[in-house]
Amino acid sequence: MNISLIGMAGVGKSTVGKALARKLGVRFYDTDKIIEEKVGLRLQSIINDIGEQDFLLIEEDAVLNLDLSEPSVVAPGGSVVYCEKAMEFLQEAGVVVQLKAGIEDIKGWITNIQNRGIVRLKGKTIEELYAERSKLYEQYADLTVEIGKHRTVDEVVEEIIGKVY
Repeated sequence: MNISLIGMAGVGKSTVGKALARKLGVRFYDTDKIIEEKVGLRLQSIINDIGEQDFLLIEEDAVLNLDLSEPSVVAPGGSVVYCEKAMEFLQEAGVVVQLKAGIEDIKGWITNIQNRGIVRLKGKTIEELYAERSKLYEQYADLTVEIGKHRTVDEVVEEIIGKVY
């Protein structure tokens, strides 16, 4: 079974994803890393150079080209929810889990937000982006796991496994 983790920047998709994949003994894909390696630039540089719409096309392509024929854990970028085809692909491939945290936690976890590579932030506060994306995460998620400062990665991994299996 494939498990895809969606959520805002800073919620720990990559950290939880690596730990979950290790615990399950399956492959792990971090599409932000895949994109950076393919293009040879950090996410924010890519967004600055080509614009958000073209970046979303690259992000969608990165997801659509994942080999999910064997069980895997996928940590796509937080903006993947703007890519309908990519989200449909992830839904058809397995379970989509939203990692959800409160806005205050997210603001505390994200440092140097302007260089983070966050799509659709320009002209918005992080609170406005959070409100916009939260609806999309809920729309696409099969289940939600709350993340918080008080929870360890292992606790989150165990909850995901308990809910999925």
